[in-house]
Amino acid sequence: MSAAQDDPAREPSEHDLTVDELAARVGLTVRNVRAYSARGLLPPPRMVGRTGHYGREHVARLLLVREMLAEGYSLAMIQRTLSTAPPTASSATLALHRALLAPWLPPEPEVTTGAELAARAGVPEQPEVVDQLVELGLVERLDDGRMRVMDPALLTAGLQVVALGVPPAALIAAQAEVNEHVQAIARTYVQMFVDTGWRAFVEAGAPRERLDEILATVTRLQPVAAQAVLAAFRTEMAAEVAAAVEAALSQLDEE
Repeated sequence: MSAAQDDPAREPSEHDLTVDELAARVGLTVRNVRAYSARGLLPPPRMVGRTGHYGREHVARLLLVREMLAEGYSLAMIQRTLSTAPPTASSATLALHRALLAPWLPPEPEVTTGAELAARAGVPEQPEVVDQLVELGLVERLDDGRMRVMDPALLTAGLQVVALGVPPAALIAAQAEVNEHVQAIARTYVQMFVDTGWRAFVEAGAPRERLDEILATVTRLQPVAAQAVLAAFRTEMAAEVAAAVEAALSQLDEE
């Protein structure tokens, strides 16, 4: 804990709130506030002795949590949204952060077991395969022995490939290499947006009247980028298949 968070000599400012005052300010119970804090949805309070004091940044986060819960978001999705937000972000900054991030959030994680995964893939249970998935960040182990699949859509696609006869270990090795290329592609498209639309927006002083335009651009960027990548992939895949078939047929002719 930093000195700023645990400094008995520092007197509370007019913006400091106890947990009871914070809960009353945002219309939640103290129990809920403590639960959200335990999940990492709130930055640590400033400690004065044994009492935690909360400020505007905590109010802003709790208001966003309440709003997203009312819209049907799960706590897990809210946690993923807030995990990259600045700890001292204001309500306006959090709203912008959420709006920019929402179109890119992956689907809800899926909780399963190694036996269930093996059954779905039609292969014997292989603990070493799960270990590889954990190393890639595709799966998290839970305390009760189950596991959390971070991207169920990617899991479904992988299971379909395994059903074609590809060994799980070979698929995981291939996916690890693909992930590196996908990260580079994503970085390229995001940097393109930052260097153009976002930079112009910031240099103009982030005018509120242009906010909807920026949000619309971010929302459209994902499907447009996906279509461009898929189109390029089809072309390259066709060329690679043609080259592989030609090499295989040439080998057969020689034999």
